[in-house]
Amino acid sequence: MRLVSLLPSATEIVYALGIDEQLVGVSFECDEPARARIEKTVVVGGRDTSEMSPRAIDDYVRAQLATGRDLYTLHAGALAELRPDVILTQDLCRVCALPSGQVERALDHLGCNADVVTLDPHTLPDVLESILIVGRRTGAEPQARDLVTRLRERLVTVAERVAGRARPRVAVVEWVDPPFRAGHWVPDLVHAAGGEPVCALPGRSVWALDGDSLVVRPGPRLVTGVEVIAAILHPDVVPGPATAAAARVA
Repeated sequence: MRLVSLLPSATEIVYALGIDEQLVGVSFECDEPARARIEKTVVVGGRDTSEMSPRAIDDYVRAQLATGRDLYTLHAGALAELRPDVILTQDLCRVCALPSGQVERALDHLGCNADVVTLDPHTLPDVLESILIVGRRTGAEPQARDLVTRLRERLVTVAERVAGRARPRVAVVEWVDPPFRAGHWVPDLVHAAGGEPVCALPGRSVWALDGDSLVVRPGPRLVTGVEVIAAILHPDVVPGPATAAAARVA
């Protein structure tokens, strides 16, 4: 089977399942693991925003959408040459990745018969289910069940450690300029970590998290996000975050 992933979280899932030898194409944002963009063909391009401020990125996105221009460029010729059997994409967020409708139109134009699998999780349980979906559609269902079982066991471990403790009120700000609060599965992460998700001003303790690594992408690392948030909220019962993706802000 030949797979193409147009979604960073889907690429993470494919590698976590150990079926990356079937993966032939990725998007330019598929950076976990870092080698994905090196050893696979990049079939979706876009603007590099790594040196832009949050405000500049927001202005750019709004301008593109207002004028009907695309945020992502599908390299249709490269995609056709890969002859994929399955393409993993999404419809949840037009800003986050290439929508499935655009992919399907390109496939029709190219005469490709790939199976387009849309992953649109809204909750943490949905994210775990999306891992199972990828497993079923790629012939890796046993690996997917095993991975989800291990992730659920880690969530249970956190739940047991924070059970019965006071739940700090936690506001997660997904973007800082302009500010807006997080949604979808993020409140589930806070709740699973022993907090109470609210839309409120930050408290005395402020932490900066690597959103791509721990919060934003609906893949296996969300459970690491739960563990990190739990360690922040309940440091006396959950080991500290052993990751460079979280740091306390003075």
